[in-house]
Amino acid sequence: MGEKTYLKWHNKIGYGSGDIAGNVVYALLSAFVMIFLTDTVGLNAGIVGTLIAVSKLFDGVSDIFFGSLIDKTHSRMGKARPWMLYGYFGCAACLVAIFVIPADISQFAQYAWFFIAYTLLNAGFYTANNIAYSALTALITKNNHERVQMGSIRFMFAFGTSMLIQTITVGCVAYFGGGASAWRTVAVIYAIVGVISNTLSVWSVKELPPEELADKEGGQKNQGKEETYRLSQAFGLLVHNKYYLMICGAYILMQIYSATLNMGIYFMTYVLKNANLLGVFSWAINIPMIVGLLFTPALVARWKGMYRLNLYGYALGTIGRLGVVAAGYMGSVPLMLVCTAVAAMGMSPLQGDMNALIATCSEYTFLKTGRRVDGTMYSCTSLGTKLGGGIGTAVAGWLLAYSGYVGGAPEQSASCINMLHIMYLWLPMIFNLLITLILTRLNVEKANEELRAKACPAR
Repeated sequence: MGEKTYLKWHNKIGYGSGDIAGNVVYALLSAFVMIFLTDTVGLNAGIVGTLIAVSKLFDGVSDIFFGSLIDKTHSRMGKARPWMLYGYFGCAACLVAIFVIPADISQFAQYAWFFIAYTLLNAGFYTANNIAYSALTALITKNNHERVQMGSIRFMFAFGTSMLIQTITVGCVAYFGGGASAWRTVAVIYAIVGVISNTLSVWSVKELPPEELADKEGGQKNQGKEETYRLSQAFGLLVHNKYYLMICGAYILMQIYSATLNMGIYFMTYVLKNANLLGVFSWAINIPMIVGLLFTPALVARWKGMYRLNLYGYALGTIGRLGVVAAGYMGSVPLMLVCTAVAAMGMSPLQGDMNALIATCSEYTFLKTGRRVDGTMYSCTSLGTKLGGGIGTAVAGWLLAYSGYVGGAPEQSASCINMLHIMYLWLPMIFNLLITLILTRLNVEKANEELRAKACPAR
């Protein structure tokens, strides 16, 4: 008899559409906030990078804090949905605030304005919203196949939104007249779109009751533990789960990878001499990624698990990025696009089944300790998104400043051009290689099978 199903197609689509909201924030900031601050506001890339890095110190604490709060929440809407709904209004306000830095205040005040708005967004509202959104994967269904489907659908919306934003933003800013006022208008429009899509996603699903979520074996007797553990205990449960640490490390590297690619606006502008190519490369990344996500649930079922699919996929992704390096130095844009597409196709399975992988990782903790910490476990997605994206953007700022980048200049120095090659070509390939090495050890499905076998030995 197959696994019980919990969701209809509209629940899965509705859930997945919530990543439109997350990515109007993430894609706009990761791809364009640095060039907005350096070329429009006139701030120093190195100082901005340092502020972003300092901001991430607050994020490391807030992710586990909010994950623990979600686990302890009990309301008519459930554990995660209230945080997802109300947290996004703060996200929208902070997103706009970043792009309305006053021009008539001192430069020190401009740096402070950015730092406060950016930190409130990432360490506060985005954390609450994103952890809650990710945790819903484990709270609205117990069917692992449905979880993989939800992850695939979610990331199709995510990559589609990122592709659209990277394709149209430069043109939209130009359409609205360019300059700070145009960036402000674009940010307001994106914030409104995010609020609408997030709200629709929240109301498209319902969380299962606690008794339904509890496993048959020992579920009721352990049910109370999830309500009483302290933040320090939650942290202890995480650090003693080696698979959580692997997933968290991989997720952080994935986001650093994305952040370095999102600095492509500089590579397109000053190396390839055409800023609009950012949209073309975005299509080369996101269309193959979306196609791969369509097939991920079927491939997971065919391969009877996620481990080999993720590992072999990322090996292909690393080879593809190595091809991008070679094509970049050859100066062949068509070959760069082909290799970019190959890499994206290989990377898509891990993107699609990541939420299911984290749910399996959370199950590993439950099988070993009897505690359910789904919200806290899903903190690694928010932690990875913000810490990885922040580190990637910060490093990019430091490298730009070190290379002698001059914001708004029609031409850059040879040292800056060389640095742009390192940032856009070499670093993504290296990060993919590191992720592949982590995936060689990330077989949590096998570990869970062994734990179940010990708990229920064959008679």
